[in-house]
Amino acid sequence: MTQRIDRQSEGVFIIAATPFDAGGALDLESTDRMVDFYLDCGVSGITILGIMGEAPKLSGEESLTFARRVLDRVAGRVPVVVGVSGAGLDTMARLAHAVMEAGAAGVMVAPMQGLGTEAKLKSYFAQVCAALGPEVPICLQDYPQTTGVQFSVETILSLTRDHPQIVMLKHEDWPGLTKLSRVRAESGTGATPRLSILVGNAALFLPQELQRGADGAMTGFAYPEMLVQVVARHKAGDVDGAEDLFDAYLPMVRYEQQLGLGLAIRKEILHRRGVLAAPAVRAPGPALTARDHEELTRLMTRLDRKLKEIG
Repeated sequence: MTQRIDRQSEGVFIIAATPFDAGGALDLESTDRMVDFYLDCGVSGITILGIMGEAPKLSGEESLTFARRVLDRVAGRVPVVVGVSGAGLDTMARLAHAVMEAGAAGVMVAPMQGLGTEAKLKSYFAQVCAALGPEVPICLQDYPQTTGVQFSVETILSLTRDHPQIVMLKHEDWPGLTKLSRVRAESGTGATPRLSILVGNAALFLPQELQRGADGAMTGFAYPEMLVQVVARHKAGDVDGAEDLFDAYLPMVRYEQQLGLGLAIRKEILHRRGVLAAPAVRAPGPALTARDHEELTRLMTRLDRKLKEIG
C-alpha cells in the first residue's frame, strides 16, 4: 500500500530536478541515479514535476513517463508527490489519476494566474478538488513570487476546512515567517484541522521556519544531506546545532537561490556530484558562463573545507 501524504507528514521532501541529456531529451538513466542519490541522502519523500522540475517544458507523455520511472525506482520506499498544476482541469485530473494509480502519495497544485480574490481562489480549488476526487491528497503550493497569486492565512485555513483532501501546505511566500506562524497556530485547533507545512524558497530561511513550526522542507537544494541533517537536529531539540550546520552551507544556498539562474546552478552541482550525466536545462533556459563556473568551483571547494573543519 502506497504511503499517502497526510496532515502529519514531515521531514524533507526533496524537489527533484528533471534530468535531460545534452540534446534536451529525458535522461532516464540519470533519473534512476538521481532517485538513488536522494534516497541515500535520507530524504523523507520526493516531489517531482514542480516549477524547478521544468514541468511546463514537458509534454503530457513525457511527464507521465518521467513520473512512472521515478515511482518505479522509489518502489514505495518514500512517498512521492507529483506536481500537476495547469490551466486545464481535465488535463490535471488525467495526470493526477495516472500517477496515483502508479503509486504516487499525492499531488501538488498551485493556483492558476489571475485568481486575485478570495472568492476566486475558493472557487478554483473547489473545482480542483471535485475534478481530482476526494481520494487524491493535495499539497497546496503558496508561491506568489511565481504565480502572482496571494493567499491570506484565512483563505488557506478555509480551504483545508472545506476540502479535507488538502492536507499539506508548501509555504513559499516571502516574507512569510509571520504567515507560517499564524497557519501553525491557527490550524489543529477547533474546527480547523492540522496542516502539514513544508517550506521552499531553496531553504534560505529553513532554521527560522523550523523554529516557527514548519514540519520540514520541500525544496531542491543540491546538497539534500544538509536539509535532512538540519531537520533531524532541530527535531531532536538541537536548535543551535541545526542552525550552525545550516550556516556552513549558507553561501551555497544563497548562490543557488539566484532567480533565473538557480536551476542551472543546481543542475551543475548535481552533475559535478555524479548524479546527472549532463547539467542540461531544457530550452529556453539559463546557462552558466565561464565566470559562473569559476565561482561555483570556489564555493564548492570552500564548502568542502568548511565541512571538514567542523567535522
